[in-house]
Amino acid sequence: MTTVRIGMVNYINTAPIYEEWKTLDLDPGWRATTAPPSTLNRMLANDELDLGMVSCYEYAVRPDRYRILADLSISANGPVGSVFLFSTVPPDELSGRLVLLTSQSATSVALVKIVLEEFYGIKPRYAVGDIMADGGGSEVSGILAIGDDALRLNIHPIHPYRLDLAGVWREYTGLPFVFSVFVVREEFARTRPETLEEVRQTLIGCRERGHERLREICALVASRIPMEIDACHAYLQQIQHLLDPAHRRGLERFFGYLIERGEANAGALPLKLFPGPPPSPPPGTD
Repeated sequence: MTTVRIGMVNYINTAPIYEEWKTLDLDPGWRATTAPPSTLNRMLANDELDLGMVSCYEYAVRPDRYRILADLSISANGPVGSVFLFSTVPPDELSGRLVLLTSQSATSVALVKIVLEEFYGIKPRYAVGDIMADGGGSEVSGILAIGDDALRLNIHPIHPYRLDLAGVWREYTGLPFVFSVFVVREEFARTRPETLEEVRQTLIGCRERGHERLREICALVASRIPMEIDACHAYLQQIQHLLDPAHRRGLERFFGYLIERGEANAGALPLKLFPGPPPSPPPGTD
């Protein structure tokens, strides 16, 4: 039996892939772990996974250890509906005020800081905490929420202002925003390329079938939020699960900001994809 340790996110926005994955009669050695992106980031970094759908931020900070699976992502080419900055004041008045950040996604934390500091030119204070507990307290002026938490807060808004961060990114850059990618450990890509390609093609097949039966999948998952099936369908139609040239340019722009801000490794660019040519050896090696 061939063991492959795979990290999967079980948010609504991954349902077109993950709900299909669960229906397959897979090799029993393909062991899936479901967790938020931040948990999968840590597991991949600790070699507890071979590949997984993680925050693209994880690749940006440790690019020498990974490659990105081609043609798979969680992205949006405009408003996404599940990554929001909720605020009690207009966003351009958040300088010096406290913004509470979700602990579930390093990518979205980096994105909200780029939007506020680079695009809007303001500098709030930040803290990480439980965003679903009483709105974070009276001192909190803004809340970054993602995934299913953001969907719940958006359905029952208690904040008068909200920014869809993918929409703001598109407005300022003209590019899609890539939240998550499937990342594989470099060693696994190098030593087991045939198995990895089999997993990649299985995931792509799940994506294709999932989008074909999107309304059926919405009927399965909408009650988790809870939201109406039509609202779930409209939401998932905004989510993209591919990584085409435009998405890669969006990812490169994001990594460029992170590198300029000292938050990412310069080796994150250019992107290293699988399948694709192996990375160049370090200078001075044979």
